[in-house]
Amino acid sequence: MKKIPNQAIKLFLITACAILSFTSCKNNEEKEQAQDISTTETAEPFFKISLAQWSLSGPIMAGEMDPMDFAEKANEMGFEGIEYVNQLYNKKLEEYGNTPEGMERLLDSLKSKSEQYNVENVLIMIDGEGDLATTNDEERNQAVENHKKWVDAADYLGAHAIRVNLFGSDDPEEWKTAAADGLTKLSEYAAEKDINVLVENHGYLSSNAQLLVEVMEDVDLPNCGTLPDFGNFCLKREGGERWEASCVEEYPKYEGVEEMMPLAKAVSAKSYDFNEEGEETTIDYNRMLQIIKDAGYTGYIGIEYEGQRLSPEEGIMATKELLIEEGSKLNQ
Repeated sequence: MKKIPNQAIKLFLITACAILSFTSCKNNEEKEQAQDISTTETAEPFFKISLAQWSLSGPIMAGEMDPMDFAEKANEMGFEGIEYVNQLYNKKLEEYGNTPEGMERLLDSLKSKSEQYNVENVLIMIDGEGDLATTNDEERNQAVENHKKWVDAADYLGAHAIRVNLFGSDDPEEWKTAAADGLTKLSEYAAEKDINVLVENHGYLSSNAQLLVEVMEDVDLPNCGTLPDFGNFCLKREGGERWEASCVEEYPKYEGVEEMMPLAKAVSAKSYDFNEEGEETTIDYNRMLQIIKDAGYTGYIGIEYEGQRLSPEEGIMATKELLIEEGSKLNQ
C-alpha cells in the first residue's frame, strides 16, 4: 500500500478542522440569531393590562353604550381585567329603587357578565359619596359610611380594591389630619373584607405626592395604599375650579409617580393624544414604565383614555399598543 506523505496528512487535517470550525461557528451564530428573534417575538410586558371604565364614560353618559355591557366590550378589545366607575351606574341603581336589593341586583348582573366574558374584576373607582378629607367631622364620618357599601360591592365582585378621592381643605396640615382620619376609619372596615382602599392623585392637595405619602404613613395600614395616575397632577386651576379650567400649577408627574409607587396597589395609565409614531404626546410612557418596573410592580395597569381627537375605542387601543410595546422592551 502506498504511504501517504506526512505533509498531505497535515494539509488534510488542517482543512478538515477549518471546515468543522466554520460549520460550528455558523451553527452557533444561527442559534444565537434564532434565540434573539425568539426573545423579541415572545417578550411580554412585566404587568397586566386592565380597562378603566372612565375611558368609555362619554358614550355611556350619552346613552350610546349600556354600562352593563362593560365586561363584554372589554373582552372584545382583548382586556383581561376591568375597573368599574360607580357613578356610571347611578341611573341603573335609580331604576332599581336605590335600595340594598337594587344594589344586589346590580352586582349579581355585573358579576355574571364578568364571568361570562372571562374578565377579572380589578377594582371600583368611587365618586360622589362624600368627602373623606373634609374638616367637618360629621360630614367626614358620613362619607366613610357612604363608602362602606362599595367596599362590600368590591368584596362581592371579587375585586381587590376601591379607589377613593381626598379633596378637603386647601390647608396642608388640616388636610393631612382629616384625610388620615377618614382613610383610617374606612380602611379598618375594608380590612375585615380583605379589600384595599387606594387613593389616586386626583387634584388639589391629593396631587401633591409628597403630602399624600405622608398621609399614607400616618394611616399606616397594610390595606391602605396609592393608585398613581400618569396625568392627574394639577394642584391648582384658573379661578379655583376643580376640573374644567386650565391648570396653573402642576406637581412634577414623574417625580410624583416615583414617590407614590412604593405604596401602589394599582396604576392608571392616563392618555390624551398620540403622534404619528404612536407615542403619547404629553407623557413619556417609557420613562413612566421604567419607574414602575424599578418599584417592582407587576400588577394591573389600567388604561384611562381622556382624549378628544380619537374615539374612545381608538384611544383605548392606541394606549394599549403603546403599553405593550414599551412594557415589552423593558422586559427583555
